[in-house]
Amino acid sequence: MLDFGRSDDPQVQAQLDRLSGLSIQRGRLELDAIRELMERLGNPHRKLPPVFHVAGTNGKGSTCAFLRAMLEAQGLRVHVTTSPHLVRYNERIRLAGELISDDVLAPLLAEVLDASEGLSPSFFEVTIAASFLAFSRVPADVCVVEVGLGGRLDATNVLESEAVAACGIAALGIDHEQFLLAPEDGVPDDPMARIGFEKAGIAKKGVPLVTLLEEYYDDRAYEALSKVAWSVGAPLYDNGQWVYVDQGSAQILDHFDQDVRLIPSIPGEHQISNVALAATMLLIQDSVPVSIASLVAGAKEATWPARMQRLSAGPLAGQREVWLDGGHNPNAGAIVGEFFSGKQVHLIIGMLEAKDPTALIDPLSTSLVSITAVPVPAHEAHGPSAFAGAKASPDVPSALAALPDDGLPVLIAGSLYLAGEVLRLNDEIPD
Repeated sequence: MLDFGRSDDPQVQAQLDRLSGLSIQRGRLELDAIRELMERLGNPHRKLPPVFHVAGTNGKGSTCAFLRAMLEAQGLRVHVTTSPHLVRYNERIRLAGELISDDVLAPLLAEVLDASEGLSPSFFEVTIAASFLAFSRVPADVCVVEVGLGGRLDATNVLESEAVAACGIAALGIDHEQFLLAPEDGVPDDPMARIGFEKAGIAKKGVPLVTLLEEYYDDRAYEALSKVAWSVGAPLYDNGQWVYVDQGSAQILDHFDQDVRLIPSIPGEHQISNVALAATMLLIQDSVPVSIASLVAGAKEATWPARMQRLSAGPLAGQREVWLDGGHNPNAGAIVGEFFSGKQVHLIIGMLEAKDPTALIDPLSTSLVSITAVPVPAHEAHGPSAFAGAKASPDVPSALAALPDDGLPVLIAGSLYLAGEVLRLNDEIPD
């Protein structure tokens, strides 16, 4: 089940109800439906300002957040589409810096859904079509587009080379196996090679494709990624060619200014690579001028909810130190484990049944003082028996209230659906 969102606006809710009747994603990814839908809508994807297109298993959302902040620091108007939403569907579409308003969203979704009759599109295909249609109608200087699932056959990959200023690939790992590892002729057999192949599918002829440093990837994934770039004629760069990744910050190389450092605002050592990826994507392209000062300012100002986010004092968190992270795969678990390494923490976890409980528990094992399992609202989730030694609680407020007042931090993790509920309960609605 997918959280299609609820809205206080009855006209928006009527369209969300229509969306809820669509599939989350068809059993096999393909681009035929989105291409036909674009055609019916007048091909809005060919009428966009320059696009920065980002794929990856983990970190692509943070990279998009850094891109947006850096571009806005330059004074540019930025369209953004990311997924999933945490609290409101509107979070998926940002027009010239502002989340799409209800009075624009309702007729937009109605238009796209009407145009899609007979195509049996997925929820995400309609969302991307709506995003690109809105982007084509509202003046802006640049677009930031996050891949939803994979890359090669993701709906966002309807974008053509003429529209794209640069592509980027964040960290890679195994996730969404039922789609990205589905048997198919002419693709790599090795799972990690297949992941690299799928993510690199966003590469376009003549468009720079930027990666993390090669050492950050599995060798098989990077080899497959490189082969795809070479085969389509996409110039391949890594962020170490332009930005040196250092502990605590990223430093722009000396052909710009040896003393310039990018200090990411989003917590976590892994964000050094993400901010470097965003900066390199901007430095390597020539469609949109961006100053070094804007890169520095944007790195410090970016926000990305539910990714190692410390909750503000609020109705749920109170005055306690509470961290929130929606990651649920082994890569995300490794990042969270590194963040809490050498510390003690209480874990409140809610994880969908389809996800591996060890993905978070194992990396955090030396830090955990207690584990409390909670349901994920409106979804089938693991019970406490899936997490060794866990207690059960009916919801997050009850789980927090039952913890001892020992001054230790609390981590709420395991699901972006749970994260959205936590943000709502703490009155921290993403804007």
